[in-house]
Amino acid sequence: MTRDVAPRIGCQKPSLIESLFFPALQGETGKMSASDSTTAIYVTDSAKDIKNKVNKYAFSGGGDTIENHRKFGANLEVDISVKYLSFFLEDDAELENIKQEYGAGRMLTGEVKKLLIEVLTNLVERHRQARAAVTDEVVDVFMTPRPLPDMFG
Repeated sequence: MTRDVAPRIGCQKPSLIESLFFPALQGETGKMSASDSTTAIYVTDSAKDIKNKVNKYAFSGGGDTIENHRKFGANLEVDISVKYLSFFLEDDAELENIKQEYGAGRMLTGEVKKLLIEVLTNLVERHRQARAAVTDEVVDVFMTPRPLPDMFG
């Protein structure tokens, strides 16, 4: 409503930015903490660290036994691997397929975690390579003060 009324009273339309936050590896009820390295994946984590953290700490929505999982499927609302894949997996069709298969019990928790480990390891490695390519000259160019364009005048 404010966006409709604002121009009529001589004001600019307000904007809103909606942000989604990554849940802690332990689940929605936990929180990420810098003092507890098991709550998050860091860009400084090694491939081994990522694998260990996902396998050991990523909360699963899968069944408590393979039989129950195959029968009832996974609870995608609480599964951290699926939530992280929804942020980082670039192929939406593949993500939808994973959700259907995992939710129906045809895919197991270990398979989903393995996919997440591959995606995160690749992402962190790309970041590591990009960061290594940054030189002092690149930083100097980036940090050089320059005038901003007149966007509101």
